[in-house]
Amino acid sequence: MANELGYGFYSKHREALMTRLPDGLIFMRADGETIRNNDVSYLFRQSSDFLYLTGIEDPDFALLLDPKRGETTLFVPDVDEKQLVWRGYIPPPAEAARHFGIRRAYRISELSRVFPLLKRGYHRLYGNRRGIELLGRKLKQGLQARPEPLREALDELRAVKTPGEIQTLQHANDRSAVGHIAAMKCTRPGMFEYQVQAELEREFRKAGLRHEGYPSIVASGRNSAVLHYQSNRRQMKAGDLLLIDAGGEYRGYTADITRTFPVSRKFTRRQKDVYNIVLTAQKECIGRTRAGVTSAELHLHSLRVLGDGLKSLGLLKGNLDNLVESGAVATFYPHGLSHMLGLDVHDVSGGRRRKLRHMGKPMLRFNARLEPGFVVTMEPGLYFIEALIRSPERRQKYQGMVNFSLAEKYLDFGGIRIEDDVVVRPAGAPLDLTKVPKEVDDIEALR
Repeated sequence: MANELGYGFYSKHREALMTRLPDGLIFMRADGETIRNNDVSYLFRQSSDFLYLTGIEDPDFALLLDPKRGETTLFVPDVDEKQLVWRGYIPPPAEAARHFGIRRAYRISELSRVFPLLKRGYHRLYGNRRGIELLGRKLKQGLQARPEPLREALDELRAVKTPGEIQTLQHANDRSAVGHIAAMKCTRPGMFEYQVQAELEREFRKAGLRHEGYPSIVASGRNSAVLHYQSNRRQMKAGDLLLIDAGGEYRGYTADITRTFPVSRKFTRRQKDVYNIVLTAQKECIGRTRAGVTSAELHLHSLRVLGDGLKSLGLLKGNLDNLVESGAVATFYPHGLSHMLGLDVHDVSGGRRRKLRHMGKPMLRFNARLEPGFVVTMEPGLYFIEALIRSPERRQKYQGMVNFSLAEKYLDFGGIRIEDDVVVRPAGAPLDLTKVPKEVDDIEALR
């Protein structure tokens, strides 16, 4: 995969950015390492914007884009004996330029000599914070430094994925799927959540996915109703559900996959009933994902399917429109259907974000008209959360709509979420990147 993609598609990202900001130099510095404790650093993960433009996963490089001349210049970190002893080999400029597909490169220490020559003819500088700080007052002299247009331009560009990005996201999904399937196969009553996490992430590492896109959620029993549970310490028992929300990163691009399955070999009747309601909502929303449709329309459809399913179980009562519009369904579905995905798990959306409100609280972090090249998650869920089911305010507001006495009998159930990553196409059905079994029969066959 790495050899097939190379670094060619990053040059297209740089060209697009220079087209967006043709009237100024663009200067960015990569992130540096962050101290974890004393003299130990966190495992380094590059800033998403720098990855988008270069694919460089190492710290402290710098990048200069010259839109008027269409030139790219790379600045490579300086090396000394101590760095070579403790960090190992850092390529010289010529080698780095060849490897990353950039025509010209220098050491960072040469910036004070090279930059004054390259800035001739410019009065504006678009830079990130670390880049502007690196240049300092003397090198910036004569340039108006403006970080905001760079942020806006990158958000717009990153929102619509290029073919190379979609290939990379597909690779991250394929390798993450192997981890999810391994987790499904290994889970047994008596295991701890962290033991399943170890099997899951072992497969990520074997596939070359060095980072997770976010901390893995491995949540059993009642923990599966905690939306961002991360403790992963509970010992699982027969009859539990296990919800795993996890994705590995490939070259910074992350998968975001959720599956819920029984810790025992098979779903119970009650688990299967709730699971199939969530699965129907997800499949219908994926089927409706088209360019021109809004994410709010898809979210509304998920509310209607889940609300109708909850009515069939006796957990909701009354007119479906009222149940949706009042927010009663959100008692069991307290989050949005989707978000953008890419170099960040909750990726930039190019200023296209809007808020939809229920009970005076935001329900959608992402509400936009879908465009070709968007990569979005589809992740409906149903949860039995004690704080919501026993809320006095909710009981008063939804009296006659929510069967709270029946809902209390589900408090040990936990929650179910099913999540795939899909690409919006110019026409027709979306491309589903996620290849992890989700039909009941397929899951039970793996169990």
